Amino acid sequence: MEDRQVINGMVYKIRTGISWCDLPERYGPWKTVYTRFRRYALDGVFTRALQQIQARADASGDIDWLVQIDSPIIRAHQHVAATGRKGGSTGRTNRTTTPSADPQEA
Repeated sequence: MEDRQVINGMVYKIRTGISWCDLPERYGPWKTVYTRFRRYALDGVFTRALQQIQARADASGDIDWLVQIDSPIIRAHQHVAATGRKGGSTGRTNRTTTPSADPQEA
């Protein structure tokens, strides 16, 4: 079995999100592709390959290292976040809400 065939199987699996056992036969036995993928991941083959690709691209000026992050954050009130935790509510409660006193009347 050719290395290119196995690597193409790995790429196909990652790009499509299919399970290993659903890998098309043209990439060889799925267990072979999975075993080699696992071995490469544990040995750091993918990390080293990415680092080399990035180093070459950076040396030739093909990478722009400017990074912009846009991440809106929505936070829940502390009592909502504690649901199901120790001291927090574990189920629905039927509480009635009463309005606060008007501060200008006080």
